[in-house]
Amino acid sequence: MRYQYFLCDVFSDRQFGGNQLAVLPNAVGLRTAQMQQIAREFNFSESAFVFPAEAGGTRKVRIFTPTDEVPFAGHPNIGTAFVLAASGALGKFGEQLDVVFEELAGMVPIRICRRAGERIWCELAAPEALSLSPPIDLALVARAANLIEADFMTQSHPPLHASVGLKFILAEVTDRAALARSRPNTEGFEALRDGGTGPPDLLLYTRSADEYDLRARMYAPLDNVPEDPATGSANCALAGLLTLLNNAEHGEFAYRIAQGVEMGRPSVLEARARKRDGVVETVWIGGESVMVAEGQMDIA
Repeated sequence: MRYQYFLCDVFSDRQFGGNQLAVLPNAVGLRTAQMQQIAREFNFSESAFVFPAEAGGTRKVRIFTPTDEVPFAGHPNIGTAFVLAASGALGKFGEQLDVVFEELAGMVPIRICRRAGERIWCELAAPEALSLSPPIDLALVARAANLIEADFMTQSHPPLHASVGLKFILAEVTDRAALARSRPNTEGFEALRDGGTGPPDLLLYTRSADEYDLRARMYAPLDNVPEDPATGSANCALAGLLTLLNNAEHGEFAYRIAQGVEMGRPSVLEARARKRDGVVETVWIGGESVMVAEGQMDIA
């Protein structure tokens, strides 16, 4: 059968920035093994496959890295919503359209908005409540990032796993210089994995005093992603964690995050989280996307 696909850059307002994504807007007929092969062929951090809804949502979406299927991810949701809207698959809409994607992690609500110049901006609500793990050995995290322990800030929190649908290790570094020096160390990531702490995918971040609130880098070399230019699910969890740590008991908190700068694919992620009675209720992440290419592939 012949399948249409679109390539887009997510969390960017221009081509060749942000995070690359392949979307097959009608994947009916593809088996799991075939989707995994296609994701490996594109070799982006994720590829998304769209099916008719089965549980009352707008579409069912399955997301694959080059090595595995994942229950939820940020930029594949933002990019898939963008592709469906930009290609006309969702029909005509005015300034705003709300959709829901059915995924392994649950229902993922997404708001699609038109901005000036026909730009399309999408924002998702995380499918799960924020969950945190016990602290992770700082020495293991430092080794994985090719840094030393003095490069890390632990006053707010130690390195730990956080998730709003997909687990990441979150660790704060001292400044942009430490962030720039970091590099993924495969042996260090294997030690993190073998330590039994859970998935070793690592988001490093530092607080910023410029047009961004935070700057981040994300490494997942054991998933065949040495560095990811924009990681919505990880930054969504980070926004939830920072909101939880905020001394205020109530409120909505916003974070503008830069990622991908060091690897030449600058990305902008807009996160926010709402807190009530000391509990993080909802976390959102959004951004723009741009279309890069479209094509067809024949799958036997």
